[in-house]
Amino acid sequence: MDLDRAKPVWPQIAEELRRRIDVGTYAPGSRFPAVVDLATEFDVAASTVQKAVAALRAEGGLRTVLGQGSFVADQGN
Repeated sequence: MDLDRAKPVWPQIAEELRRRIDVGTYAPGSRFPAVVDLATEFDVAASTVQKAVAALRAEGGLRTVLGQGSFVADQGN
């Protein structure tokens, strides 16, 4: 994915992660990739990915279990 660095990056990453959830790259109930791994993939700071992940969590697309990580929420829940 090519990021438009002239615009805020975290919303672009959030949109790509939403797309991946929608097409099943990250299946419902599956463990979501770690922030540091996504930061490496997108070549951005971990804090940038954290903002994107926080947006997905706020939308209900992810759930986080303390000490276990983040998981893709079941669709419809």
